[in-house]
Amino acid sequence: MKAIILAAGIGSRLRPLTNDKPKCMVKLLDETLIERQIKIFHSYDINDITIVTGYKSEVIDMPGVNYVNNTNYETTNMNESLFCALEPSNNPVLVTYGDIVFEPKIVQQMLEITNDIRLAVRTDWKKYYQNRTMHSLSEAENVLIENGRILEIRKNISKSLENQQIGEFLGIVLLSSDQIKILLEKYSDLKKNHVGVFHSSSSLSNAYLTDMLQEMINCTTVKPVFIEGKWFEIDTPEDLKNTEKLIDKF
Repeated sequence: MKAIILAAGIGSRLRPLTNDKPKCMVKLLDETLIERQIKIFHSYDINDITIVTGYKSEVIDMPGVNYVNNTNYETTNMNESLFCALEPSNNPVLVTYGDIVFEPKIVQQMLEITNDIRLAVRTDWKKYYQNRTMHSLSEAENVLIENGRILEIRKNISKSLENQQIGEFLGIVLLSSDQIKILLEKYSDLKKNHVGVFHSSSSLSNAYLTDMLQEMINCTTVKPVFIEGKWFEIDTPEDLKNTEKLIDKF
């Protein structure tokens, strides 16, 4: 098993905390966000870890991990960061956003079934936005689920049928080795041939990871993993303060 942590972004909404470091190096209590993730991965014997850096890359200095630099981080987004690091693999790959904090048991849930493409999702997500005045409900990366499959992923999905659920994507993806091959082939083809808008983004070059996931949803099976356990996104100083009050030592 391999893990890829996407940590190239500027993290402008966390300023001034990110004036001199990337988001993943911001401390939550006594540990940085990236240290927390690496420690959890190691606890599940995931030791092949690659961090995709960009903004203030020289500040990230974790022992025993690999680094790939997205030199175009200022003009691209998470999708480009993923493909800086993703390679053909005989084993599944776990991909995470670099600005999230989660309990170890969430990784355990993600590893229980390692085929297809599986996204960490929670369906009781709205209540977690009650104290996020700097991060509105409409900014959640939502998924539309029907019969155990994800039909759509994008921000601000607000309508569903009676047999459908709306959840929040939590920035954790499990890619099987077969799906990695398909994903790499799809991206290579898009790089050669795609022009113009790409799902929710103005172009492929500045697409979000969710845009590429929607591309895969349109051609293969993408399933939710309904996670249980604590999960936090650190996007603003308010998020950091709220999480410090709610988090226990993992």
